[in-house]
Amino acid sequence: MILKKPKFWDFKKPNFFAYLLYPFTIFVEIHNIISTVIPKKKFTEIKTICVGNLYIGGTGKTPTSLFLYNLLKKNNINPVIAKKFYKNQIDEQKFLKDNSNFISLSDREKIVKKAIEMKFDMVIFDDGLQEKCINYDIKFACFDSEKWIGNGHLIPSGPLREKMNALKNYHGIFLKTVNDDSNLDYIYNKIRKINPKIEVFESNIEIENISKFNIDKNYIIFSGIGNPDSFKKLLLKNKFKIIEEITFPDHYNYQDKDILKIIDKANSNNAEIITTEKDFKRVPQNFKEKISFLEINMKIKDENKLVQFLKTKINEIN
Repeated sequence: MILKKPKFWDFKKPNFFAYLLYPFTIFVEIHNIISTVIPKKKFTEIKTICVGNLYIGGTGKTPTSLFLYNLLKKNNINPVIAKKFYKNQIDEQKFLKDNSNFISLSDREKIVKKAIEMKFDMVIFDDGLQEKCINYDIKFACFDSEKWIGNGHLIPSGPLREKMNALKNYHGIFLKTVNDDSNLDYIYNKIRKINPKIEVFESNIEIENISKFNIDKNYIIFSGIGNPDSFKKLLLKNKFKIIEEITFPDHYNYQDKDILKIIDKANSNNAEIITTEKDFKRVPQNFKEKISFLEINMKIKDENKLVQFLKTKINEIN
């Protein structure tokens, strides 16, 4: 069963439900302890990057992985994006396959070996920081500055896969921001207290195909992603008139009846329909002509800093 993320996960302080579920976080802690003591394999034939998260869902791992892929290609490195195969993440796999060299298998070690066979220089894993078997060369954690760490508790009491002390083991952070973010000083201070040496790269999302839309029209939007608020706020930032937002669980598999209800609402309100590109790939084919999607592009505040960081790390690996 696919469920929506509980709202109390993103409260600034834990509430009654968070404390009620707190004892069950022991299972996540045990998993993480086991993960740290199991010897991890280091591959010398190929370089590995992992773009993961501590906060579950909606931190921008996939666009970040694609950004790194294109950045490395511009710098004469032959990379491949990889993702462990999960049946409920076909949308992300299709998106990455359409936009990059891509490998997806049921085991990450097998993915690395496949990439070596195919003579790639580097594997960029979309997700996998909690992998037990691979010692990645470069490890990035992604955060959304607005959601940050939610109530700060582990799953199921909160949205975290690991405690924040895990940042001691990572090399960099991608921090997705908005223009008026007043939370950044607080976030930077928290990060620096845990790992003063970790590099932080601020990013934001832009709409690539905005010229396709008439922002004077009314829009109904829908999505089934980890952080639907970010989708809505991106549209509002670009002056779209949203008359209704409909949200579904992350990676939701849309049925005809779901889309028909949305189309009926749009027709009744003389409105257009917009969704995300990942959601669009899950829309039944016979409805796609009635729905538009956003093509997004990630921007790094200081791209030169990131390029220099990657070059330094790659030289250290060599």
